[in-house]
Amino acid sequence: MARVGLSTSSVYPEGTAHAFAYAKKIGYDAVEVMVGIDSLSQNIPAVKQLADHHGIPVTAVHAPCLLFTQRVWGTEPWGKLQRSAEMAHEVGADVVVVHPPFRWQKEYATGFMDGIAAIEESTGIAFAVENMYPWRAAKREMEMYLPDWDPTHGDYANITIDLSHASIAGDDVIEMADRAGSRLRHIHLTDGTGSGKDEHLIPGRGTMRADAFLRHIAAAGFAGEIVLEINTRKATPGESREAELREALEFARTHFRA
Repeated sequence: MARVGLSTSSVYPEGTAHAFAYAKKIGYDAVEVMVGIDSLSQNIPAVKQLADHHGIPVTAVHAPCLLFTQRVWGTEPWGKLQRSAEMAHEVGADVVVVHPPFRWQKEYATGFMDGIAAIEESTGIAFAVENMYPWRAAKREMEMYLPDWDPTHGDYANITIDLSHASIAGDDVIEMADRAGSRLRHIHLTDGTGSGKDEHLIPGRGTMRADAFLRHIAAAGFAGEIVLEINTRKATPGESREAELREALEFARTHFRA
């Protein structure tokens, strides 16, 4: 079976250290480190120490490519990816999750697919490009990612599917998985209602048929990593957040096995 991991972003506004503690207590198989504004998430020795202390592996590193992490690890995009690969090597992860370039990052976007292939070859790390979505405002739709917000349309060796992002885009994630085929390396398991917001709901609470998606990829022999990347911001730290993280884990294991 695929391992089921917890993204450190799932415990926000609590930090990276809390994510490891929750993952260990609840019984997740691994942790995905979202490199962000939490200084600990940027500290490679500290992340390794957390993994060793809790006895829980790091399954992936999410590169700092969000709007609010544009200055984390510098401003040069390829440098960020190289640093992410260094963290992955040090902590024993074999996947780096990366978003497609923003439209205004024209130099980075030029040759992005070839660049991803080159950095995979040079580092030995799989850079799983994640699906994004068009931005909408005042009933207008704007294409904000280059060369495409849907990596299944590109020539990538490794792909991440995020169900919340697909919800915004109006994508059918089962069809997306079929287009990705054996290139599907990583899952951000979550949910959405198609509201236009990046909801990152607990799977099963939205309309993306996350249960059917899990059964579909299980039947197709998916052997990558499943990571819960959910929004628990409204939960109080402790038992309330723990209950939501436990619900998400049980959903993943129940339906992937089915």
